[in-house]
Amino acid sequence: MSAPAQPATASNPSELNLPIYMDNQATTPLDPRVLEAMMPWLTTKFGNAASRSHSFGWEAEAAVDHARQQVATLIGASPKEIVFTSGATESDNLALKGIAEAYRERGNHIITQVTEHKAVLDTCHRLEKSGCRITYLPVNSAGLINVEDLRSAIDETTILVTIMAANNEIGVIQPITEIGQLCRERNVFFHSDAVQAAGKIPLDVNAMSIDALSLSAHKLYGPKGVGALYVRRRNPKVEIAEQINGGGHERGMRSGTLNVPGIVGFGQACEIAAQEMASEAERLRRLRDRLRERLKSALDQVRVNGSLEHRLPGNLNMSFAGVEGEALLMGLSDVALSTGSACTSAALEPSYVLRALGLGDEIAYSSLRFGLGRFNTEAEIDYTADRLIEVVQNLRELSPTYEAAK
Repeated sequence: MSAPAQPATASNPSELNLPIYMDNQATTPLDPRVLEAMMPWLTTKFGNAASRSHSFGWEAEAAVDHARQQVATLIGASPKEIVFTSGATESDNLALKGIAEAYRERGNHIITQVTEHKAVLDTCHRLEKSGCRITYLPVNSAGLINVEDLRSAIDETTILVTIMAANNEIGVIQPITEIGQLCRERNVFFHSDAVQAAGKIPLDVNAMSIDALSLSAHKLYGPKGVGALYVRRRNPKVEIAEQINGGGHERGMRSGTLNVPGIVGFGQACEIAAQEMASEAERLRRLRDRLRERLKSALDQVRVNGSLEHRLPGNLNMSFAGVEGEALLMGLSDVALSTGSACTSAALEPSYVLRALGLGDEIAYSSLRFGLGRFNTEAEIDYTADRLIEVVQNLRELSPTYEAAK
């Protein structure tokens, strides 16, 4: 089996290597600048950051501290508020379970939404089994919650609201600042899974009144297996009950030897994202709109799922009536796309996110997620559009449901 082609670079927009990678909401390629920063820590600089008796450990600890500052800067936090984890799933678990346990005497009510990532939803289901009461807010056809629904759901036993900043399937950005202000008014902690949003849109934990926030390196061109949880230290101070015991690392919230190479890469990825976010967002928005217009002008019975106004610049989720998404993926074997979340893509049932928007199963099954990223080019957009138009037209000729859809 031949090795996958390297992604084309933005500096060579006419370059076209197959297969094309367009699933950047699932994971992103490692930025070469991130790899360069990591390499010494994978080879000669191998110290344990918790080793305080020699230079190898001191050097590793200094590198971790620098990365902590880089991550904190991206979200407007203090470096002391960054807890390194193995990824966003662990961060979500630590935030929800840790707050629920630490404040169990104050209340047992947690509020989330039906379109959250499974890392939050499954954690909430687990907390329900241990005595927590969970409210799952609906979303409208654009994928947005109604803040008034949230206001009505908060009661005297509510301790936590957890609403993701941007959805991993449809890219819809929730009104995070408004949610944060409401939570602050009602003296309720606010956690946000910001995995898809970080590095793509501006985030400021203080301006947005966020008390805990989950991050993952591999969604912003960093390495897999490393993430972080922001935990507010003052106004208000957030207590987190540790979920992994042993050694008291990371302010006692998350024990375990730190992944120094991964953390260094995470920090570098955050610094690059902070510097290039504005220009990259504009370029991705232009490419996304080009793809959308190409598809809509050539095909009928095509719809964008979720709000286009409140949306990540690199995300496009579209339905093609009369054609199953899985059949489209098989016909587009030289373009890496998905029909939904990478964490649930093996499931045969239609996306729970799309169904929450009010879409019927048939339309939900006909959906594709395009995840555009840093290394995608205009040539790749045009190639993907041409191939997809061809495949959709061919499949529709064989589809008994297409005429019915029309």
